[in-house]
Parts: sequence; structure tokens; C-alpha cells
Amino acid sequence: MRVLSLNFRKALFGQESGEVPIFLLTITHPDLPEPIYLTTDATERLGTDPLVYGAVSRGVTYLYAGVEIMLPDEQDKSPPTSKLIVANVGRDLIPLARSVNSPPSVRIETVLASSLDVVEIEWPKFDMSNLTYDANQLTFDLTVDSLATEPFPSGTFSPAYFPGLF
Repeated sequence: MRVLSLNFRKALFGQESGEVPIFLLTITHPDLPEPIYLTTDATERLGTDPLVYGAVSRGVTYLYAGVEIMLPDEQDKSPPTSKLIVANVGRDLIPLARSVNSPPSVRIETVLASSLDVVEIEWPKFDMSNLTYDANQLTFDLTVDSLATEPFPSGTFSPAYFPGLF
């Protein structure tokens, strides 16, 4: 069970709210020299030449990009899946996405615009897979390693496996 702050719950459940939930994405891969930090909201102007917007959370600068996130579902029988859609504004992302051989990892965090340093929700690292793209956008499927959903302990005490117990 997640514990959410009162301000976050008010923003989610209120009929009207001045609070804006923001998603922060951290994309990592061994082939990248440093992680890519993206945000879904242009909270503040970070530079004027070129014009750059973004957000600063916990000392890390997240760049604003036209990012859409379909939040992970929570099914009992399958690992959570999600979608990440990135606007291909600069046309530089397709060669970058094609150049990696193994799937990059993505960490998704949710914060409020009024308190960027307080992480309200954090999902486990997702693997980016199934890239589809066109001239306008890149779409990735985000999946969790299925080992994260394996039952523990792995064996079950059932009549089929342990008839002497029943």
C-alpha cells in the first residue's frame, strides 16, 4: 500500500485543484554516458538560448519533453505494463533509440509542482521495449521483469504435490 501525502490526495481527489502532478523519468543504459532526465511539465525556464524548460528535483535537472505516460496497470496474474510516448521534436531520438542493443531502464516518479523534492509515487524500473515510431513520435512499451512477479516461496503445499499433508 502506498502512503500519499495529504496535499497529493487533495490534488487527486479534489474537484478543483491548483496542484499539478508531474512525472519525472530517468532513462539509464550502459551505453549512455549519463542518464537522460525528462519531465512531463514545463515548471520553469532553464535557459533562453536555446529556449529550454524543465524542472529541478533533488538537485537533478529534468528536461521538459512532449512526454505522455500511460500508467502501469496492476493485474494479479501479469507484471505491470505501461506505455511511454515521446514527441520526436528534434528528430535526434530515432537514431539514438536504434543504436542501443539491449533495452534501457526507465524509472518513473511522481511529484507535485509545489514540492518537486518530495516523491509521492515511485514505480520499479521498467524496461523499454517494442519501439514504434513515425515522424511525430516514438512509442515504447514499458515492462517489468517477470521475476518481480514470481510467487515466493516458489513451491505451494497442494494435494497434487504433497498428498501426505491432506
